[in-house]
Amino acid sequence: MTLLAALIVIVIVFTMINPIYISIFNISDIIEQSVIYGLMGIGMTFVIITGGIDLSVGSVLALTAVTAAKLSSGGMNVLGVAIISLALSAVLGAANGFMVSCMKLQPFIATMGSMSIFRGIAYIVTEGFPVSGVDSAFRSVFYGKISVGMRTSVMVLLVFAVIAHILLKYTRFGNYVYAIGGNEEATRLSGVKVKSNKIKAYVICGIGSGLAAMILIAKLASGEPTAGNGYELNAIAAACIGGTSMAGGRGTIAGTVIGAILFSALKVGLITSGVDTFWQYVATGVVIIIAAYVEIIQGKLAGKKRK
Repeated sequence: MTLLAALIVIVIVFTMINPIYISIFNISDIIEQSVIYGLMGIGMTFVIITGGIDLSVGSVLALTAVTAAKLSSGGMNVLGVAIISLALSAVLGAANGFMVSCMKLQPFIATMGSMSIFRGIAYIVTEGFPVSGVDSAFRSVFYGKISVGMRTSVMVLLVFAVIAHILLKYTRFGNYVYAIGGNEEATRLSGVKVKSNKIKAYVICGIGSGLAAMILIAKLASGEPTAGNGYELNAIAAACIGGTSMAGGRGTIAGTVIGAILFSALKVGLITSGVDTFWQYVATGVVIIIAAYVEIIQGKLAGKKRK
């Protein structure tokens, strides 16, 4: 409810500054941006709840995007491109999970290294050039128009969000994810296979980036090795704004989706208000800090109530 109230306030404020903010075009733009942030943020939510972080999501998006674009432009059908692309993104996520769980590397260090590796492979595969010629059938599946201001990409987000919500809230795996973030050692002593469940969380994070990659190339009709640069901040921001605790053990999919919409609404609002595009980076950092601080305050208040 707090997130929804904040979203309403943002809409009202930016509409007062510039009435064009509430136009169909801008609402459509907000929704489109929130789809990318939401898909990556949902995957990031699983990882953060376990007490980890994934800085490589932008690079996973780039490598998956150029791979999907090459397959699509080469004549492969939509289903084949989707399966191979999602399998690739899942493998990249599993690689991150393996380094964190089995090699015992700190998530920050492991994913910072893989961020550079995956991005480098994307440049090597494309020689630094965009991959154009994405098939029109692929574009219509992942970015086709349903109605005014609504595209199939929104349906992809909703389906992924529902599946992620069910996994997190109604399955044993979801319980383990929360338990690992709450107290990993106690969870291990309880007989839970911490390593495999952590890897699964990173796999889901990779799949979220893979879905975002396919929507991005469907929108742009090309895959670029530079795609997704800095998107890890957007994914983290969506999760943080949505109430996911950076300390682990707490977070919801619904909160992340609303957080993605709120974050997108803020960025579009800054543009319609005439604020320089470069200030969006400042806004992103400020929003993450504020969200993290609000989470600390909420934790203190909850502690006082228990006393």
